[in-house]
Amino acid sequence: MSDDTLKPALVTGASRGLGAACAEYLARSRHVIAVARTTGALEELDDRIQAVGGSATLAPMDVTDPGAMAHLCRSIWERWGGLSVWVHTACHAPPLAPADHVDAKDWDKTMAVLGTATSTLIPMVAPLLRDPGAQAVFFSDADAQGKFFGAYAAGKAAQMALARAWQAETARTGPHVHVLSPAPMPTATRARFFPGEDRGALADPAAEAARLLNGVV
Repeated sequence: MSDDTLKPALVTGASRGLGAACAEYLARSRHVIAVARTTGALEELDDRIQAVGGSATLAPMDVTDPGAMAHLCRSIWERWGGLSVWVHTACHAPPLAPADHVDAKDWDKTMAVLGTATSTLIPMVAPLLRDPGAQAVFFSDADAQGKFFGAYAAGKAAQMALARAWQAETARTGPHVHVLSPAPMPTATRARFFPGEDRGALADPAAEAARLLNGVV
């Protein structure tokens, strides 16, 4: 059952994988605002949240659209006066390619989702995280690096640089910024990067969401 005294949680990239699992975990204690491009997947997430007595607001939009995200943040402020937590899991998995064969469109999309969107979202969401104890959560990806990972690794490095800078800058003032390290999970992103691996040996996203967020938010 959600605690209506808590301001809502925003999950960007909430339709599948770790993002959806985090949204379901957070919905146990607060209202969730779920952002993703895929309306059908968001509706399925909403069904699961409602099935356990939680509630969600679905926001089918692209995190790379600054106008849409600015409108969402204004709406959150006007309706709830802020957020208790922001969990950012939005991701793009470009095709694996040698560094000298990276397609320009794949590069641009990867940097738009992982780098540029993070750089625009932080200043938009930060004013909503003013309450004591407000949290922002990002996730590293240690496995996706090395040969053929150039585009994705570069985008993820840009995202992590922004998150860790914000973490250091807000250490005394808040919000509390976390950079967490998930175990490998059977997500669509990982399947694209590691086809053919034994997915049964990977961590369950719901279990990882609980492990990572327990005690943090």
